[in-house]
Amino acid sequence: MNVAKAKQFVLKVLADELSATLYYHGLHHVLDVVDASERIARAESVTDAESLDLLQTAALFHDVGFLSTYKGHEEAGCTYVRRVLPDFDYTAAQIDAICGMIMATRIPQSPKTKLEEILCDADLDYLGRADFEPIAHSLYEELRTRAMVTDEQTWNRTQVSFLGSHHYWTPTAVATRQAAKERHLAVLRALVGV
Repeated sequence: MNVAKAKQFVLKVLADELSATLYYHGLHHVLDVVDASERIARAESVTDAESLDLLQTAALFHDVGFLSTYKGHEEAGCTYVRRVLPDFDYTAAQIDAICGMIMATRIPQSPKTKLEEILCDADLDYLGRADFEPIAHSLYEELRTRAMVTDEQTWNRTQVSFLGSHHYWTPTAVATRQAAKERHLAVLRALVGV
């Protein structure tokens, strides 16, 4: 696995080719997920080099499907990694593990392994952070641009439903993000009157 070369490749592709209207799912989100996955992995005592490399690669490529589609981007992302990662000396088994992580982030999330749980929690880390509001607003703008949401009140109801049904998978995310997520949910519930 040549993680450094794969990283260099995908960061350039994402910077050059992602739509400028991906206000939430832009390169900044990918880098945020990479950082969060590394932090959670350390806290979860994931130390073996191959696991960390697979996790970093999955985090880097988890939204690459947005290059070709919005709905179903996880499947498109897996097609993409199956095409390009052999060029960076990833084996079929390693690519399968990476695709498992990418597919686990599809909503509703469905992780089956520790690495899949870590990537899922990293992908939605912002739900329990202090920067929740501006990040959520960037997602609202992204969805509004695509006519997937019409107004802020509808968006806030959607967020209440989403945050209310979401749960973190790793003990680390539960310990570090759950309480703040609950506070954000309470604010949103008050906004929509539920």
